[in-house]
Amino acid sequence: MLDQILSRLTDPTTSLARIGTAQFDSAIFTGDASFGSATFTRDARFNSATFAGTAWFGSAIFTGDASFGSATFTRDARFNSATFAGTAWFGSATFNGDALFDSTTFAGTALFDSTTFAGTALFYLATFTNAWFDSATFTQDAQFDSATITGQARFGSAVFAKDAWFDSATFIGEASFISASFERASSLGPLVCGGVLDLSAASFGAPVTVEVAARRLVCRRTRWSETATLWLRYAEADLSDAVFEYPLAVADRQRPFTARAGTTLDESVLAGLPEQARVTSLRGVDAAHLVLTDLDLSSCLFSGTIHLDQLRLEGRSQFRTAPMGVHRHGWLPVRHTHRSTLAEEQHWRHTRPDAAPGWLAAPPGVDVVQPGALAAVYRALRKSYEDSSNEPGAADFYYGEMEMRRADPGTDRAERGLLTAYWALSGYGLRAARALGWLLAAVTFTVLVMMLWGLPKDGTPSRTTGTITGQHITLTTHSPDPANPAGSVRKRLTSDRFEKSLRVVVNSVIFRSSGQDLTTAGTYTEMASRFTEPVLLGLAALAVRGRIKR
Repeated sequence: MLDQILSRLTDPTTSLARIGTAQFDSAIFTGDASFGSATFTRDARFNSATFAGTAWFGSAIFTGDASFGSATFTRDARFNSATFAGTAWFGSATFNGDALFDSTTFAGTALFDSTTFAGTALFYLATFTNAWFDSATFTQDAQFDSATITGQARFGSAVFAKDAWFDSATFIGEASFISASFERASSLGPLVCGGVLDLSAASFGAPVTVEVAARRLVCRRTRWSETATLWLRYAEADLSDAVFEYPLAVADRQRPFTARAGTTLDESVLAGLPEQARVTSLRGVDAAHLVLTDLDLSSCLFSGTIHLDQLRLEGRSQFRTAPMGVHRHGWLPVRHTHRSTLAEEQHWRHTRPDAAPGWLAAPPGVDVVQPGALAAVYRALRKSYEDSSNEPGAADFYYGEMEMRRADPGTDRAERGLLTAYWALSGYGLRAARALGWLLAAVTFTVLVMMLWGLPKDGTPSRTTGTITGQHITLTTHSPDPANPAGSVRKRLTSDRFEKSLRVVVNSVIFRSSGQDLTTAGTYTEMASRFTEPVLLGLAALAVRGRIKR
């Protein structure tokens, strides 16, 4: 009967069927249904139709809307190279055999909501404007290799029972896999997404490798039940509240991805973006099994991360640095030294009324974390670096921890004063130049005091007096106290007195007594210098050690 109908609708010039409005709702095709190369000039409706044999729609052209809602394809459904100019609706359809849509063009929206693919779903080289596969079920392999979606791609709550092939797939706009389930997929990608790739609440049940070049990757509440590796390019990755029971490695991919066929993925939709991947949030994550490699962490939010001290940071992980230069803090000039800082500290300092220009403002909707909580975050990250024997990396986080302790309103006044002195003298034992500067100033000041008041007047003689009693002679020697130098300041600042003063001060730096007779002022000055100057020297040595130890 179908052959008779199509023979009446065959264009004699092309020998191809040309159909206007086609209404096959609830029709039952007991044998093969061949609509290959047919042209539907108006809407085509196959709602609730049953195809008992093979459904042939290869190279068919649907000028209007095509509706296959709730249709049942008992055997293979072939839509190879078909063209859908309008909406293609396959909602709640069932494909018991293979669904072949390779090289198919969907100029309108392709709706496969709640569709069941019991066989292989092949969309190789397919072109979509909008592709909606919400709640679709792929029992066998789902192949979207080299597919292109120019608009929205939605796979929300879709179930991929086996492999989900998106090799060389390109999403020009957004791609949503919210609550999708990848039960046995071993890989996802490599794919390119010009917008947001959303894997929020998605679950991966098998070891998987995800290769993504995207503007943004969202993995909020995403669950990995086995080991996983995320290779990223360009992407800003949000891992808030992600759950992983086994090691998860997130790494930056420096070179473009290569498809299985050996071709390099076209990343032109991401032109102009920095290639290094960035992580923007780890809040709510248990970082005990997390490894971050070669990532930009300058805007990453760490507060609220569990087991942050067990996080592994490898490669050239980058943090935002403090603004350089001299800035005014009240009426005092303050110079911020070069160090790595967390984004949360940047946000907090930006809110300060006397904040220096260059601190990063908090994004909309992000709470500003206070110094007391930030000190704990810095402490955990410092331990993470120390456990991996990266002392230079740990040094900056120690500096940040001390800064937050000093700025915390809960720190008592005595401790804050001690921390302030520690910061001013040596940058918490991490700034060798500062400690050496103070040491040089202390030595210079001590030498000057010694020259002016510490060394006695030259040539003070010893006096000996004798008492003769019978045949016994008793001699008593009196050494007079060293006399303070007299004369003008110019007479005291001589090269000879400088040499003696320098010898006294240098000996005091290394806890040695100079053996030089000193005045009362010189004695107390030497005592003070023998305490302060070795401390400054030790702080300088500690700072150098913290920068070169591995």
